[in-house]
Amino acid sequence: MAKPKQKYSTLLFSLFFIFSLSFIHGCLAQFDIDDDSWLDDDEASWLTEEDDGVIMVQNRRANLKNCDFSAGKWVYDESYPLYDSSCPYLSSTVTCQKNGRPDSDYERWKWMPHGCSIPRFNALDFLGRMRRRRIMLVGDSIMRNQWESLVCLVQGVVPTGRKRVTYDGPSMAFHAQDFEVSIEFCWAPLLVELKKGTNNKRILHLDLIEDNARYWRGVDILVFDSAHWWTHSDKWSSQMNEWVPNLSITLCKCVSVLKGGAYDIPLSLGTRWDYYMEGKNIYTNLNPMVAYEKGLSTWAKWVDLNLNPRETRVIFRSISPRHNRENGWKCYNQREPLGYFHQPDVPEQMLVLQGVLRRMRFPVYLQDITTMSLLRRDGHPSVYSKSMAQKEKEHQKDSSSDCSHWCLPGVPDIWNEMLNALF
Repeated sequence: MAKPKQKYSTLLFSLFFIFSLSFIHGCLAQFDIDDDSWLDDDEASWLTEEDDGVIMVQNRRANLKNCDFSAGKWVYDESYPLYDSSCPYLSSTVTCQKNGRPDSDYERWKWMPHGCSIPRFNALDFLGRMRRRRIMLVGDSIMRNQWESLVCLVQGVVPTGRKRVTYDGPSMAFHAQDFEVSIEFCWAPLLVELKKGTNNKRILHLDLIEDNARYWRGVDILVFDSAHWWTHSDKWSSQMNEWVPNLSITLCKCVSVLKGGAYDIPLSLGTRWDYYMEGKNIYTNLNPMVAYEKGLSTWAKWVDLNLNPRETRVIFRSISPRHNRENGWKCYNQREPLGYFHQPDVPEQMLVLQGVLRRMRFPVYLQDITTMSLLRRDGHPSVYSKSMAQKEKEHQKDSSSDCSHWCLPGVPDIWNEMLNALF
């Protein structure tokens, strides 16, 4: 009698197995498994979007997936800004309202791409989606500008006792503790290493990066920029009106962030390089764009060899335009965006960057903010990068005019709304 029971059980098991396979196949078909969208957090979708060989930043949400965020217009919106200049994480040099700027319309413009819209930033939604993740913005003082913007966009929904800022070498991090989220900034304006050599000569090593890159390991979302410091004449890495966080100069990493960070200490030591090195080759005169391409290629090689696209997302933000013509007064007293540019020139740095990204194996996303920001010459601090006494107000033309950084609230908030639309 045992054999018929065993045969009957085997038949039932076979029927159940076939039914289960059919059910699972139906479920997988519903989720369109053929397009790899079932991978963790839709990672595969990050590996397929390309535009003329360069992967561009696009929204991962279905309704915005094909939107070109870089083409559009500025629209006045009374519901902006999303925070005010009392945010405690803002540097004094970008709190233009506190510093006496008489107009505030520059805070109320939002970017509207052609054919779609960028979702309004929602701090709780953003923190919820970023739970247990590290976000790091790497670059120069304009990237610090963007970091402060992002921190101010989220900090208002985090209880006072549940947020803090920590410091580690050239990096600082805002922690939203209940969400286990950190929003970090790492000072690395050249990405590659600037070191001190013999006879106190400063050497820009075009093929060395690990002293900076060791701070990038283990980060979930990396946002890079590097352009301005490569393009100044006489081998200076920045104009003298380039301001950085509260820094002490070190020889290995150029700078080390200390507490109290604000753009309140200029590069009094003239952070520059005396010559370039690549391997054992020394260059005393090198075309800045050639040097930039070599430095970016070193960064690209590090990303290709050290990061996994299923664990880390990498975005490269394009160059932030400056309106420094007319000795830095191009942005002074500007009150509204320009309407358009007729065929604006593509910055040479952008062409170099695109070429490097095309050669990479790792899917890096280019966030193109250049043209949209070029229209916003009204958004810079100009003379309102510091609080002025009455006598200074009467002689504003005797002050310096910052047409590189951005008032906050302001333009970098929109960059961060674009960034938020990625996730």
